[in-house]
Amino acid sequence: MACTLWPLSLLFAALVRTRLQLFRWGFLRATLAEVPVWVVGNIVVGGAGKTPTVLALYKWLVQQGRTPGIVSRGYGGRAVGVQEVTPDSLAADVGDEPLLLKLRSRAPVVIGRDRVAAVQALLSAHPEVNFIISDDGLQHLRLKRTMQIIVFDARGAGNGWLLPAGPLRQPLPCEVPRRSLVLYNCPAPSTALPGYVASSQLSGAVAWLDWRAGRPATPQTLATLAALSQQEPLWAAAGIAQPDRFFNMLRKSGLSIKPLPLPDHHDYATLPWPQEATDVVITEKDAVKLGPLPSGRTRVWVVPLDLRWNDDMDLALRHALDDSLRHRPLQRLY
Repeated sequence: MACTLWPLSLLFAALVRTRLQLFRWGFLRATLAEVPVWVVGNIVVGGAGKTPTVLALYKWLVQQGRTPGIVSRGYGGRAVGVQEVTPDSLAADVGDEPLLLKLRSRAPVVIGRDRVAAVQALLSAHPEVNFIISDDGLQHLRLKRTMQIIVFDARGAGNGWLLPAGPLRQPLPCEVPRRSLVLYNCPAPSTALPGYVASSQLSGAVAWLDWRAGRPATPQTLATLAALSQQEPLWAAAGIAQPDRFFNMLRKSGLSIKPLPLPDHHDYATLPWPQEATDVVITEKDAVKLGPLPSGRTRVWVVPLDLRWNDDMDLALRHALDDSLRHRPLQRLY
């Protein structure tokens, strides 16, 4: 099938390169925001760990004394134009990942296909914001960025071909572009590009209603669930790009589970687990789409995933922050 689609991928590659050249030559204009912009994105289609990366960057920037805001496309939501995400927003309107970013960070979050308009709306509504993180904006060239983080998972670049014959949204660069960082959300680098390896870990567990109220997950609750699961395996539901990864992390934490893999961005119009289920563990991406749970015996637990990197990555981010505070936009993207 990939070989059959290869001619179309050549056409797609030509369109991508032509668009990039139009920006480089100034026929298409890019906009520089009033504050530094860090873009988090991936070159391959599908989830590669962008949301945990954005949350980890947000926390790191706050620790450095910055006041970040977040913009996102709002993929999967039915909202039109630019809209601010609130804790009361519906995932069906704003998208599950933007709502998750809002609930976890409590930062200003604005969605919109036009990232430039989203940034302008965010800064107008929240003048205290002095840094922008753009979620999944690597190919949105209209918004100039002062740094970009390219995220890969274990899939790497797949077969190395562009859409639709392969998984690439843009050509894989031969080297890491200037003022860009490559982050591998997997045990080891999955491409030839030099970068930093992040470790993903479950931060604990928390009851769904408590999670919605902003209460943190705790390792103690996860340990209690692990002990409980030895008597009767718990149902585990995951509507994410790679549900088996979540299930394996639960098992490594000592939980005995009955896995329930769901399509990415599953809408939870109906509950996928049986009515007689006593305890169910889910991801945060699933938790944002749950409405009021029916009364009954089922208890739903949210198990968040956190991302951590080593000291070398921390040092690289500090250098990137120094560059960004000089407010020089990245000129050559790839």
